Amino acid sequence: MRRDLSAAPGTVQTLWLDSDVLRGNLLGDPTRRRIDVYVPAGHDGRGLPLLVDLVGFTAGGPAHTNWKSFGENLPERLDRLIASGAMAPCVVALPDCFTKLGGNQYINSTAMGRWDDFLLQEAVPFVEARFVCGGAGRRGCFGKSSGGYAALVHGMLHSDFWAATASHSGDAGFELLFAAEWPRVLRALAKTENSVRTFLERFFAAPKVKGDDIHVLMNLAMCATYDPDPESYMGIRLPVTLDTCEIIPERWANFLRWDPVSLVEQHFEVLKRLKLFYLDCGDVDQYNLVYGSRRLHNRLTALDVPHTYEEFPDDHSSVDYRMDKSLPLLAAALG
Repeated sequence: MRRDLSAAPGTVQTLWLDSDVLRGNLLGDPTRRRIDVYVPAGHDGRGLPLLVDLVGFTAGGPAHTNWKSFGENLPERLDRLIASGAMAPCVVALPDCFTKLGGNQYINSTAMGRWDDFLLQEAVPFVEARFVCGGAGRRGCFGKSSGGYAALVHGMLHSDFWAATASHSGDAGFELLFAAEWPRVLRALAKTENSVRTFLERFFAAPKVKGDDIHVLMNLAMCATYDPDPESYMGIRLPVTLDTCEIIPERWANFLRWDPVSLVEQHFEVLKRLKLFYLDCGDVDQYNLVYGSRRLHNRLTALDVPHTYEEFPDDHSSVDYRMDKSLPLLAAALG
């Protein structure tokens, strides 16, 4: 629902990209991918910065261009911010990176697929060529939750590609995020004789998706992302023992090396190249992400990495309004 009826509406064009790098992914996900692209009113995209929306778990880019009750979708938010002068005009791409396991962390995985390569080698160049926008020093990414995680990690790994990133409630502090979840996963798998395959087959066949099962699915997807086993069904192996829920050190180590709190120790110098490294989190985030965010903020400060960190009085849910802060900052940094 549009909040500013006087704001001139931009256009949203839908592109389709046939990916080469996603071919042969273990999940059997489609390689033909939709990318919605927002262009501000009065522009054709030429010469504008490019922002890429990395949507969180259980969704894909086109979810942010859908009509939304009691709130704005992303194009409506952009229309309002740009019309008011709060934000400079930008092209914004919203790629569909949804997977059969419910979402994406936007890194390469032998199970989930080469999603890092998809963004950097295919999706962004495809959009930039079509709209003559972005380019070196003028492209950034942003996201919330899993998408916020992607913004953190892509900033650390690809500061030569992205010039600015913004993370809302991004995954960080993995032992706090996942520790309480493994017993839930084991209880769910116990109902299927500890079979991941049976659990997933029942999930995919169910007439109604249950919230508890979504959380189990999310943790299985993390296994396929951070510690994939190509010999297992959909690449999934757990980092805990099935009977006693004890951490398997070598499995868990593969998770932790992808934790932004760990990654920053190896990649802090390249973060100093970014024009903006923004992160925020709700102070009562129900997934404990505020503690990981504080840890990351403290290390960035100690390592003299320029960044913006904010906490706000809310939890993890329905916090798209935080884009009113990040999007203008990104546009200003890339302008």
